[in-house]
Amino acid sequence: MTPQDPSGSTDAPVTIGVLAVQGGVREHATALAAAGASTRLVRRPAELDGLDGLVVPGGESTTIDRLCRIFGLHEPIRDRIAEGRPVYGSCAGMIQLADEILDGHREQQTFGGIDMTVRRNAFGRQVDSFEADLEITGLSDPQRPFRAVFIRAPWVERLGEEVEVLASTDGHPVAVRQGGLLATSFHPEVSGDHRVHELFVQLVRAQRR
Repeated sequence: MTPQDPSGSTDAPVTIGVLAVQGGVREHATALAAAGASTRLVRRPAELDGLDGLVVPGGESTTIDRLCRIFGLHEPIRDRIAEGRPVYGSCAGMIQLADEILDGHREQQTFGGIDMTVRRNAFGRQVDSFEADLEITGLSDPQRPFRAVFIRAPWVERLGEEVEVLASTDGHPVAVRQGGLLATSFHPEVSGDHRVHELFVQLVRAQRR
């Protein structure tokens, strides 16, 4: 059943921010717009105000972490996650949403929120990038596989009891959800298939009920 807003509409307007310090920012904004959301690029803490949700793009997780701390975004994003604000992270964004990371830099920090342990670059380096057809729980048209693009991708090595696995490949979870937090180790924003973003928009609308 599709989540609905208090008025009963499944098309309630929502505004979702895209963390715009590094990574595939424009691609996520385009996919969110195609999924029916208004978007806002977030580079300063004040730009988090009034958002219904947030996307943390792929990119380089250590760079995203460092720039967020420089720009004063780290703590405000952690606070909003703790308050229950929906957040979606792809690839490096998955790393940022993990409570624990392996093979990270010594001083690397995450936003946390999902009770999981993620290994950075687990599928290999840039030259090891690949694509795979996945069955992802919760997507529209579930009989149609999702063509997932993996680029220096992490995988999940430990899951907490409240974390739901939405998709796996090679025996490793690559799409997970905990409450309003969604994370994928692949890059749906480059696939041309907007169903993962549609799922996140639905989660955001459901949180507003």
